Amino acid sequence: MKERALIVDDDAELLGILKKYLENHGLETITASNGAEALAAAPSGKPDIIITDIEMPRMDGFTLCRRVKENKVLADIPVIIMTGKKVSEADHVAGYGYGADDYVVKPFSYPVLLAKVRAMLRRAARGRKKSGIVRSGELEFDLEGRTLKIKGRLVKLTSKEFDLFHTLVSRPGKVLSLNSLLEAVWGYNTADYNDPHTVEVHVSNLRRKVGPAGKRIKAVPGHGYKFE
Repeated sequence: MKERALIVDDDAELLGILKKYLENHGLETITASNGAEALAAAPSGKPDIIITDIEMPRMDGFTLCRRVKENKVLADIPVIIMTGKKVSEADHVAGYGYGADDYVVKPFSYPVLLAKVRAMLRRAARGRKKSGIVRSGELEFDLEGRTLKIKGRLVKLTSKEFDLFHTLVSRPGKVLSLNSLLEAVWGYNTADYNDPHTVEVHVSNLRRKVGPAGKRIKAVPGHGYKFE
């Protein structure tokens, strides 16, 4: 069965181009012209990934992303946000806070978008195979439910924050390079995509959310990160 992408953009021309490109590379597609249409279509359309613009009428991409991640049925669907050049770094950080899994900046390379889509799909497939409870001191990871508890208290993390924290915690004391984290957490082939800022933003958000445990995530300049 082919994997399916839900593409969301109010630019009909771009929507058509992306639809044709992804279908020519083996994916099924469904489309929507704004976030409200996408949210209505997603439950029955059962997309494996959502690719959405930010600025749209009725419901923008950030709101769509937040609503998807708050929906128990849709929450595990990876979301890639398409942004314009004028979108600030603060907007990118905010988007990750809403649960966005990645970004592409317009005008973007279609092969790069495809590489990111395939990486997200591979990572999502691997995540579905994991199950069980993993404990490390006061930390408790539910790999099937994809939740984290610290001292019994539920901590709300985005999908990628959860994967990143679990990857670091599961290898205590080991320095993980930025490239290895991009491959392990995001599924990227770093020969095609290598942006350390993606990791840095997520580490910053993690430290803020997990409290004292975040201080155990140590940067190793010139190398990467480790969990002590």
